[in-house]
Amino acid sequence: MQTPITATYMRGGTSKGTFFKLSDLPERCQVAGAARDAFLLRVVGSPDPYGKQIDGMGGGSSSTSKVVILSKSKQADHDVDYLFGQVAIDKPVIDWSGNCGNLTAAVGSFAIFNGLIDADKIPQNGICTVRIWQQNIGKTIIAHVPIKDGQVQETGDFELDGVTFPASEIKVEFINPVDDDGEMFPTGNLVDTLVVPEVGEFAVTLINAGIPTIFLRAADLGLAGTESQKDINTNADILAKLEKIRAYGALQMGLITDIDQAKTRQHTPKIAWVAPPADYVSSSGKTVHASDIHLLVRAMSMGQLHHAMMGTASVAIGTAATIVGTLVNDMAGGQALTEVCFGHPSGTLTVGGQSECMDGKWLARKVSMSRSARRLMAGQVFVPADSF
Repeated sequence: MQTPITATYMRGGTSKGTFFKLSDLPERCQVAGAARDAFLLRVVGSPDPYGKQIDGMGGGSSSTSKVVILSKSKQADHDVDYLFGQVAIDKPVIDWSGNCGNLTAAVGSFAIFNGLIDADKIPQNGICTVRIWQQNIGKTIIAHVPIKDGQVQETGDFELDGVTFPASEIKVEFINPVDDDGEMFPTGNLVDTLVVPEVGEFAVTLINAGIPTIFLRAADLGLAGTESQKDINTNADILAKLEKIRAYGALQMGLITDIDQAKTRQHTPKIAWVAPPADYVSSSGKTVHASDIHLLVRAMSMGQLHHAMMGTASVAIGTAATIVGTLVNDMAGGQALTEVCFGHPSGTLTVGGQSECMDGKWLARKVSMSRSARRLMAGQVFVPADSF
């Protein structure tokens, strides 16, 4: 027999995922543990040695192998608690160590549709401000959801590179996106030297804002910063090199204590490479002109080059780019910035950042960006009863 569970399939930014209300999950799956992970793995269709997730809701890429669980917030001055799981495609693993910035754009809409927001907070027309508690990282995110005639306005003319059709713009603010008990720059330096055995030494900016991220210069990797997915994802040698750098970067950031732990921590840290502006053709065929951007960025997600840019990595980019002295800011011209427009494989994205240095410690106050979201399907997802 199969168990039917109420769920919504949503696009948020340049990602898609299966969304659940916590109270709709089977009782034994409402708490962290083996049953919950087994249930969600089966929903998405992992592990799949074929890499396609044909027998589940996943789409065979890191951008579509995601789950979200939402509930009324238990935190003061917040509306909804948001828990994100990045599901491995070929392994029985769900990484709960970080957030998904893209799917964050869909959280407010889902919460409104599913009665998680008090009715008196939803205007008849205007903007509904949804205060989100991101449980994975313990941070506040504010989503500004457009409302028309008392309903979420999902369609519109806002275009987001990496998404085919226009939709309604949702402004998202990541408040104080650095762990309270940690440093924005875990080593205390804006630039470090990372030694990777049998690979080499690299200048890196190690930052924990939005999501722990390792930034390198594209040139130091023998890359240009204009790479497309096919340039990276079909190259086994560069993939292995990038993963080894990521693992040793995680060790230097203090995220792991043994290099082998990186194998089961695929979601964090991210690894990205940056380069000065250059003309290139995006995956949609549109020419991105060097004069329209501050720098080029390419980032890996779950061992593959992302087709656009992860939302949380965009937070790291926006933060690092607005701090003079980082590799990211250096590639953007080495000047003081309050926002940055960067080129990614699908086009461009503009991110605003507010940071300050107090008593020698860097603090990120806020990072903001515009995304969009849309319901794709609402109903029931069926899960074999013996799978969890």
